[in-house]
Amino acid sequence: MTELAEGLDGCSWILRSGGAKGADTAFEEGAKNKEIFLPTGTIPDEAFDIAALHHPTWGGLKPYVKMLHARNVQQILGKNLDCTTKFVVCWTPDGAETVTTKDTGGTGQAIRVANAYRVPVYNLANEGRFETVKDICDCSLMQYSDYL
Repeated sequence: MTELAEGLDGCSWILRSGGAKGADTAFEEGAKNKEIFLPTGTIPDEAFDIAALHHPTWGGLKPYVKMLHARNVQQILGKNLDCTTKFVVCWTPDGAETVTTKDTGGTGQAIRVANAYRVPVYNLANEGRFETVKDICDCSLMQYSDYL
């Protein structure tokens, strides 16, 4: 993940992450150009509205957990919700890219929002996804539109 982030960084891509331990921090280590969204009071109200539309048990969540899911919206749509991410790279135990399960964990919210906004999701738990993203990193040979 750090290697992929270094490659994407070298092609002027900007990492958007949530600062969680594991995949997020591995990506962050390889990226110089990054936007890290934390569950703080600076999340726009509209991010909570969007998060509520895409979380199956939104009404039963505690306020802090709602903040975590609302910041996932910012990871996909940007700080002010006006800049859609071009693609998502993630790792979940179930390899979710479209359909999420309880095993997808918190990343499921980002995947659901990405799907709603037609953002491609590349889950590194799936065979061939590392190579696909690595090809995107090779910006001298490929155009991103080849992957849409």
